[in-house]
Amino acid sequence: MAQNSRRKPNILITGTPGTGKTTVSSALAEATQLCHIEVGELVKQKNLHDGWDEEFECHVINEDLVCDELEDMMEEGGNIVDYHGCDFFPERWFDRVVVLQTENSILYDRLSKRGYTGSKLSNNIECEIFQVLLEEAKESYPEEIVVNMRCDSIDDISRNVATLKDWVTNWSPRLSDTDKMLG
Repeated sequence: MAQNSRRKPNILITGTPGTGKTTVSSALAEATQLCHIEVGELVKQKNLHDGWDEEFECHVINEDLVCDELEDMMEEGGNIVDYHGCDFFPERWFDRVVVLQTENSILYDRLSKRGYTGSKLSNNIECEIFQVLLEEAKESYPEEIVVNMRCDSIDDISRNVATLKDWVTNWSPRLSDTDKMLG
């Protein structure tokens, strides 16, 4: 459950690499004045990893270090966290979890243009086919805060940003059970 002391919401935007997380997060941050936290960049900048994975050509993030680094910012609220995983973040951090999804042939083209090949490419396409990140989000967070959004085109991105901006505008802190009892 989200913390009631926050004055601004926290949003997690997740999905398979290439689904538009950073594009949507950046546009939403600009539209709402929330802080965009790109976890992959944070890991590199702050050295929050346990080395390099040669097979997948990426850092092996240290989830505990990442959570420690983000804890104070998340408690304050007003953040958009952009990352392709979601099951290690504390449930209490997020008021909305957005899973971006892309049609497989479009995703294949996007990842190929990024230079993904071999098992890195096929594993990410399989993740999307089997909706791994949507299932991970549904298992990790309350169902009512998890939404999936199609992200195949510029129109989809614009629609997603507008929908999420409206949600941010209408968001209000939830009261804890204790606060409700105290009136």
